Amino acid sequence: MNTSETFNELRFSVYGKQVHYQLSAEKLVSQTLERGQGSLSSSGALCVDTGKFTGRSPKDKFTVIDDTTRDTVDWGDVNRPISQAHFHGLYSKMRAYLSEREVWVRDAHACADPRYGLSIRIVNETPWANLFCYNLFLRPDEENILIGETEWLILQAPGFEADPETDGTREKNFTVVNFTSKIILIGGTAYTGEMKKGIFSVLNYILPAERGVLSMHCSANEGLGGDVSLFFGLSGTGKTTLSADSSRSLIGDDEHGWSDEGVFNFEGGCYAKAIDLNPEKEPEIFGAIKPGALLENLVVDAVTGTVDFSDTSKTENTRVAYPIDFIHNAKEVSVGGTPKNIFFLTCDAFGILPPISKLDKGQAMYHFISGYTAKVAGTEMGVSEPQSTFSACFGRVFLPLHPLKYAELLGKKLDENPEINVWLVNTGWIGGAFGTGNRISLKYTRALIAAAMSGDLENVAFESHPVFKFAVPQECPNVPAEILNPRALWDNVNEYDQKAADLALLFEDHFSNYAEQASEVIKEAAPSFV
Repeated sequence: MNTSETFNELRFSVYGKQVHYQLSAEKLVSQTLERGQGSLSSSGALCVDTGKFTGRSPKDKFTVIDDTTRDTVDWGDVNRPISQAHFHGLYSKMRAYLSEREVWVRDAHACADPRYGLSIRIVNETPWANLFCYNLFLRPDEENILIGETEWLILQAPGFEADPETDGTREKNFTVVNFTSKIILIGGTAYTGEMKKGIFSVLNYILPAERGVLSMHCSANEGLGGDVSLFFGLSGTGKTTLSADSSRSLIGDDEHGWSDEGVFNFEGGCYAKAIDLNPEKEPEIFGAIKPGALLENLVVDAVTGTVDFSDTSKTENTRVAYPIDFIHNAKEVSVGGTPKNIFFLTCDAFGILPPISKLDKGQAMYHFISGYTAKVAGTEMGVSEPQSTFSACFGRVFLPLHPLKYAELLGKKLDENPEINVWLVNTGWIGGAFGTGNRISLKYTRALIAAAMSGDLENVAFESHPVFKFAVPQECPNVPAEILNPRALWDNVNEYDQKAADLALLFEDHFSNYAEQASEVIKEAAPSFV
């Protein structure tokens, strides 16, 4: 250990009995292996198991209710309150717990645009969790590491469990966010995504409310001419696949801000789903699985290190975390200009929505607040037929503010930039519902998106959808014209009309949660039953 490392460990000894500060990825990997906490895959990636929790636990996430948050946070099922007293009790217990243990400390930051940067200090109980932070958060220049204190602190201790009766939690695991103290406590769970989404929730509070920046759960890429596209979509809609385009530079795969100057990534890495990953379908992600990458909950051959990406015996939510520069066409600085095209991706398993539609401002705000997709049989336990899913702003569980705050900010951005095109893209079924129709070819979806980005859809004829009222193009290069109108593909158009009305009712039911406070421009964009 050199003199600088010794100084750093002494400086941060307040966090643990033995402190490792700002270690390299190589050291974190070797320490994980030395402690028997992981293994190497045949490609050199570090493989770990996160234990009991292989995903986030939304019902066990709490926000401290105090003078800062009492009248600003949208309290309810998503944002659950916890008292200041319970927070301080947990904080004291966690500090005492960590003070007797070996810990890993890292200083990092969020937001690639330094005008909106957020500095973060993370204290982890395992070296591989610190590797996750190295990969996912932005890494400061070496000369800036020791300058000043960070704004936010994350304490992550999987081995520390709460006592629900005395600590105010629901279970032994918890995530608690304190906007006044600027501290996030994570205990009883080793799932690393809790740290990533904890900071995302923080930015979803700070940026819209204090800086006028629209925070977004989306991916973003940029063409050779500097044109930026955003891709919103819930799980299974193709957000990662469609934004990973070898002909365009990747700005980021999951979390972004949209300021008056343009779009910027919140993160320094990617946390991609690894289920059924293969080099043909997603070569960029597959190629990122190399030394320094972190594979979570994959099944790995103990002898050869071969990874079975199709094995879901541990979880369907298998993940790989890696720095964004592991993607060969990632932008060196993850920022871009004002978006030219915005794509809302939905996997409509009912076969109603067209493969692509153009939205006006009101429709864009309405479908943003809807955040619609559908689950199909086989994707989750207990799902035997298509089920609609709505998540406001395509990320309801990460929004501390009322969803309409974000929708209105989107509308403001569209007013300020009327040249922006907003598209609704159905990556699901056409010609009938799941089990009857067919899923639209990925080749055609890519062609539709390429045509939208290149401007090839600007001068074609459009027709208004009879129920949802958005504009449907009647032709597109490299796409058969007959698939653009889903109604014509159904054997029984009357049945299509009935099912379209049924889907519209589902939209209406979801929107009823927001209708009372929504502006007229959003209300007028709702589906029509006439």
